[in-house]
Amino acid sequence: MKIEKTKLDGVLIITPDVFPDDRGFFFESYNKKRYDDAGVAYTFVQDNFSRSTLGTIRGLHFQIGEAAQGKLCQAIVGRVLDVAVDIRRGSPTYGHYVSVELTDENHKQIWMPPGFAHGFSVLSDVAIFSYKCTALYSKSDERTILYNDTDLNIDWKVKSPIVSKKDLKATEFKNLENYFNY
Repeated sequence: MKIEKTKLDGVLIITPDVFPDDRGFFFESYNKKRYDDAGVAYTFVQDNFSRSTLGTIRGLHFQIGEAAQGKLCQAIVGRVLDVAVDIRRGSPTYGHYVSVELTDENHKQIWMPPGFAHGFSVLSDVAIFSYKCTALYSKSDERTILYNDTDLNIDWKVKSPIVSKKDLKATEFKNLENYFNY
C-alpha cells in the first residue's frame, strides 16, 4: 500500500494495493499489522456506513474528551470529497484543512487521528461512505463546526449543498472552544 503524508501532521492518504482481474478486483481495506506499521496504530471499535445523494455535505464533526475519534474513511460506492480540519490549538496548521477525493475506483482512504474535524461532500449521484472509528459515538461529546465557515473557506465542490438542520446550526470556527492541544 502507498502512504502519503499531508500538510496536516498525522493525517495520511492511503492507497491500498488493488488486484484486478476479469472478475473485478480485490484489496485489503484494513490489515492491523500493515496499518500499525504505517503509523495508524489504533484500535477501531466502531464501523459506520452512510448513503447520501449528490450535493450532500456531512460535517464538520468531531468528538471531545474520552470520546475523541480517529477515523479511517473510504468511499464504497461513488465519489466523495473528504475533508479533515486541524483543530489542535498550537498546531502550525491550526484551522487549515486537507481534502481528497475518495472513489470506488481509486480506493483511496484518509486517516485522521483525534484532533481533527471531519466532513465530506457527495460528488456522484449516490455515495456509500464507510469509516472506522477509534471511539464509540457519544451524542453528548459530539461537536460540529459550520461547513461553510468563512474562516475555513472550504471548497466542497458542490453547487447546491444539502445539509442537515443540525449541521446548519453548527459553531463558527472562530468561536470553537479549545478541545485539543498540539
